[in-house]
Amino acid sequence: MRIGLTVSRFTWPGGPEKLAETFSDIARDADEGGIAGLWVMDHFFQIGLNGPPELEMPEAYSLLAYAAAVTRRITLGTLVTGVTHRRPAVLVKTVTTLDVLSGGRAWLGVGAGWFEEEARGLGLPFPALRERFAELEDTLRIAHHMWSGDTGPYRSERHHLERPLNSPAPLSRPHPRILVGGGGERRTLPLVARYADACNLPDGPDLPDKLRLLRELCEKEGRDFGSLTKSVLSRLPVSGEDGSVERAVRRCADLAAQGAEYVVTSLPDVQDPAARARLAEVAARVADL
Repeated sequence: MRIGLTVSRFTWPGGPEKLAETFSDIARDADEGGIAGLWVMDHFFQIGLNGPPELEMPEAYSLLAYAAAVTRRITLGTLVTGVTHRRPAVLVKTVTTLDVLSGGRAWLGVGAGWFEEEARGLGLPFPALRERFAELEDTLRIAHHMWSGDTGPYRSERHHLERPLNSPAPLSRPHPRILVGGGGERRTLPLVARYADACNLPDGPDLPDKLRLLRELCEKEGRDFGSLTKSVLSRLPVSGEDGSVERAVRRCADLAAQGAEYVVTSLPDVQDPAARARLAEVAARVADL
């Protein structure tokens, strides 16, 4: 079992003047503490789960590039990029650059997107859900096309790339790992089975059923289910009045028994070094699950 840390709230003591210092401390502690991956939301407004939209929300790939410079081991990615935020080839180029700068530690995390208020506020496209999923499949196909080194034209109903050149190429082999976020059984999981290296499913009572379906979809695609990283987004009980390392370890064991291999969690007090140390202890204790 591996543990990833997602940082989703940036309203910290000291305000924006201290944001870089605090984020650097978080990234370094995660890197040195044995956390497998550092993830950030790809949003431009804060989401309602964490507070009002006016709260601080730095741009995701700038954060990850900064983290690449202050870490050495931890993998880096978004959880996840909404496909209407950036043109597909530009997104592939951005993740490729992150991979090169980090020495081969980048992930491409993508999903269909959902935050309409954010899109309308910044003038971003926000088509109907069916169109967003079509865009997601195009993005996944373009990523595979460009990362294969093929500079021949790519054409679909939505995109026409005359020369999808991607130089320098990523350092990751065969390419940066691709994670598709979400647990939708009709659209999302088939895309995971067809194109992705990892899923990211919400924690819930239907997790075993989702993984069983994903196994069946992989078999239909001729994919090795074992080659997929089965990740789960779960708030481990590390912090708060009822939080403890023991409770978090037990929760990880429960998730492992259900088929999860990688738990991505957030810490409400991530700016507290003690909270980060507790999470590092959890990661060490569940490594053999």
